[in-house]
Amino acid sequence: MPQNHTIAVAMSGGVDSSTVAAILARLDEGTKVVGLTLQLWDQTRLAGKHGIPDAPKAGRCCSLDDVYDARRVAEHLGIPYYVVNQEERFEQDVVRPFVSEYLAGRTPIPCSLCNNHLKFDQLLKTARSIGADFIATGHYAVNEYDSARQRWILKRPADLAKDQTYFLFGLIQAQLAHTLFPLGRMTKPEVREVARQKGLALAEKPDSQEICFIPGGSYQNFLAAYLEEQGEPMPDTTGELVASSGEVIGHHDGISNFTVGQRKGLKVSSPSPLYVLNIDPSSHRVTVGADAELATRTLRANRLNWISIPELTEPMRVKAKIRHRHEPAWATLEPGTESTGNSEPASAEVLATFDEPQRAVTPGQSAVFYDGDEVVGGGWIL
Repeated sequence: MPQNHTIAVAMSGGVDSSTVAAILARLDEGTKVVGLTLQLWDQTRLAGKHGIPDAPKAGRCCSLDDVYDARRVAEHLGIPYYVVNQEERFEQDVVRPFVSEYLAGRTPIPCSLCNNHLKFDQLLKTARSIGADFIATGHYAVNEYDSARQRWILKRPADLAKDQTYFLFGLIQAQLAHTLFPLGRMTKPEVREVARQKGLALAEKPDSQEICFIPGGSYQNFLAAYLEEQGEPMPDTTGELVASSGEVIGHHDGISNFTVGQRKGLKVSSPSPLYVLNIDPSSHRVTVGADAELATRTLRANRLNWISIPELTEPMRVKAKIRHRHEPAWATLEPGTESTGNSEPASAEVLATFDEPQRAVTPGQSAVFYDGDEVVGGGWIL
């Protein structure tokens, strides 16, 4: 931990970030700690529309109750505390892309976008504006400087069950150089015990489970309510449900109702279970088939960010993670080629070939690549 510096703690109102604040506030008299909370979304904004609950549900990240909890922790620790309104930026960089991706038949990850554009971008800028040299968060990850490579290296934490590196692959070197993850060497039970020892009232507070701007957890209800609020029509993406053989077996109400790997809600009868295999945004065709047909050996990804290496110039053996709950699988990573017609190598795209077929590789999700515990880098699945 840096000494004799000002550290801004990103306080979400949960036990993890609150424990970080408590640990840092007791370092030494030369270290000053300031609490910052990002106000990202008005939880009552779409209440009552299209089945969205009137009252915000507990257990959602960045709720108003979380702001109150963060403020109480700061008062308990005797540290300055500020709420920073970033609702406009959050809507621009997280909500709008989320809506666009879903309407295009892809499955986005808003938490990764939030980390890239707000929690480790705007928050760091805000921290510097108040004289802080570092930001600290409650993410479970390890951040170390490797002098031989002259790079900051992001690693998986001690508590692999709480590993959040999948959502942090977009952090660039300049951000990692000013970011602290004090919980990286701790387990969740240890964090709660420290919270108890520090006298934090929220030591037993449950972890947030829902996406902060999706009340009730229904993406479809949110899309309908948000587009209505914006005065935008729901685009007509109705189309055909087709078998993998090409046979039309039904029709659907819109591609935004589906994600690759989905089984429920297909509204078509079959002697054996059917799953979504592919979503074609141009023809609006949704292809369905057997579970075994979801397996694939390759994926392509773009919008890449490299952490442990400057760039990928030759094939590399990695373990690739294609979902938050996916067990990283062995793959060979190669520089891809852009589909420009000239087949010139492009650092903006990679091809990952798995040793064993992987189930439900989903466009719009992140692919994060690991070398042991190190995050090599990651990108967005095409």
